[in-house]
Amino acid sequence: MNKTVKLSPTLTVPRLVMGLWQIADMERKNPTLDPTETASYMYPYIEAGFSTFDMADHYGSSEIIAGNCKNNHPDKDKITLFTKWVPKPGPIDKKMVREAIELALDRMQQKHIDLIQFHAWLYSDPSWLDGLFYLKELKEAGLIQNIGVTNFDANHLRIALASGIPIVSNQISHSVIDQRALGSMKEVCNEYNVKLLAYGTLLGGFLSDRWLGLEQPRREALQTWSQMKYIRFIEAAGGWSLFQHLLERLNQVAKKHQTSIANIASRFVLENPNVAAVIIGARLGESNHITAHQTLMDLFLDKEDIALIQDGISKLNLIPGNCGDEYRVPPFLTASGDLSHHLEAFPVVYEKVIKSETREQVYSGTVWESFAGYSRAVKKGNRILVSGTTATHQNKVIGGIDAAAQTQFVIDKIEGAITSLGGSLKDVVRTRIFVDDIEDWEVIAKAHGSRFKNIDPVNTLVQAKLVGEGYKVEIEAEAILD
Repeated sequence: MNKTVKLSPTLTVPRLVMGLWQIADMERKNPTLDPTETASYMYPYIEAGFSTFDMADHYGSSEIIAGNCKNNHPDKDKITLFTKWVPKPGPIDKKMVREAIELALDRMQQKHIDLIQFHAWLYSDPSWLDGLFYLKELKEAGLIQNIGVTNFDANHLRIALASGIPIVSNQISHSVIDQRALGSMKEVCNEYNVKLLAYGTLLGGFLSDRWLGLEQPRREALQTWSQMKYIRFIEAAGGWSLFQHLLERLNQVAKKHQTSIANIASRFVLENPNVAAVIIGARLGESNHITAHQTLMDLFLDKEDIALIQDGISKLNLIPGNCGDEYRVPPFLTASGDLSHHLEAFPVVYEKVIKSETREQVYSGTVWESFAGYSRAVKKGNRILVSGTTATHQNKVIGGIDAAAQTQFVIDKIEGAITSLGGSLKDVVRTRIFVDDIEDWEVIAKAHGSRFKNIDPVNTLVQAKLVGEGYKVEIEAEAILD
């Protein structure tokens, strides 16, 4: 197995990256960890060749600890630091982005960030694109070496890439029970040459020899945030009995290779050609599994091994939704089962303007609205009518020449308008689609179908010459609130 993957001219990653999210868990009931002492616990990983560490702005003092390690290690140039920026929902401006990056640089005491990974909470609010465009500017200024995203679904990874954001990676949950990465994400990764960084590969430690043959633990007995989170994944996949069946299959393969269930589970995820690396958590100063990690790098699974594991997987239910949906739509597969420890609330996308007792409307702020004298959407009684909407954000055409990306962004704007007036996409009863080039109709219709599946509004699709340069599609919608 290749032991490294090149993501960009300036970034080569090992197939195994050490995750520092558990620092937040270790500091949950204790004071902040000593940065010098805790940094010293990273040294054995580096000596063993595991010199890339993943952290985030909300992983406790992980950035401070990792920066301390890199700055004081004799081979500091060998150490690569990934971090994340997870802003709260709402408007994002250039000043906010720069302050976030400068804070991370200050905490890590670095001149640039090797890989910054951006998380978006609400796709119907186009502010997430503002965040990425401003990150691109900081990359061009030299403060960032590489841009990645985290918990993005395929549709919005496509939108960002097609709009010219130089994304090299998407960090998502991916394991033997979470196979969402093999759906539409695979298509986007292949088309745009983007790699995945897989976390949750060991389900917070549940995918290990320790849990083979045991009864399901009581939720109140779980010790870490990771366990509290991934027990929900196990339940969503069909429950503890089916999980034990999968563990048995993994154990058969592990015995054959004289290794652990954890190593087999991680190696199986690395079979996905879109996966650059798996991220495995480290509880610094409490335990390490360096010898086991080294063994993982030399494992090879044959067809018989793969077939046994697939047999265990085939009995499971699919994890619902798209990649990253566990942080956006119910059921929330988080430690708390909701977003309470992440957010207080989602702000409205567009502020509504009350015209009368029975009429409200919203504006998305495009130049066309003020120029031609119309609103993005009007609510009259229990009806919401959305204007013909193109992939326009401020002065940009979003999605480039990718018709699917433009369609997804258009539907995001429509969703933002409807939700701002108290509805949802589920309330849509009619859509009308206008395509500029009839050759694009199928791609556009497929994108529409992915968003309105099981809603199934009445729909019309026609070819029409669209106003404006570069637009592939325009959509209008009607919704009725019951």
